[in-house]
Amino acid sequence: MRPTPQGWPRISASVFYQDAAAAIDWLVRAFGFEVRLRIEGEDGAIAHSELTFGDGLIMVGQVGANKRPTARVHASPRALHGAVTQSLCVYVDDADAHCARARAAGATIVNEPSTTDYGAEYWADRSYEAEDLEGHRWWFLQRVRG
Repeated sequence: MRPTPQGWPRISASVFYQDAAAAIDWLVRAFGFEVRLRIEGEDGAIAHSELTFGDGLIMVGQVGANKRPTARVHASPRALHGAVTQSLCVYVDDADAHCARARAAGATIVNEPSTTDYGAEYWADRSYEAEDLEGHRWWFLQRVRG
């Protein structure tokens, strides 16, 4: 495989929110993302954004911002009665401290931090699952062995 463009991971995800501007601010405060790029349209809605976490990258989009006729319909779990269409996994240095930060910012902790041992020939991770302000599910993991 050829190298990716400078500053871009091999895979990135787009996550859509009804209020992308508020979501970006919250993701920074609650989960520790950093804003790499934030472009607002004339109406103040987010036209494009890029948030980083270490070497990972997500794009946060505004539901309904893409007006092209061929555009797919994007939705937040909030608009789908809480249905989760994707779950993102993020490795952190300290799952317990990260969980405390997320909880303090208002994240719903779906699964409290726990350690899962996949066996001596594999690894063990400490992880928790959180739900953000519009219902997206996030797993935060810390490798504790392996």
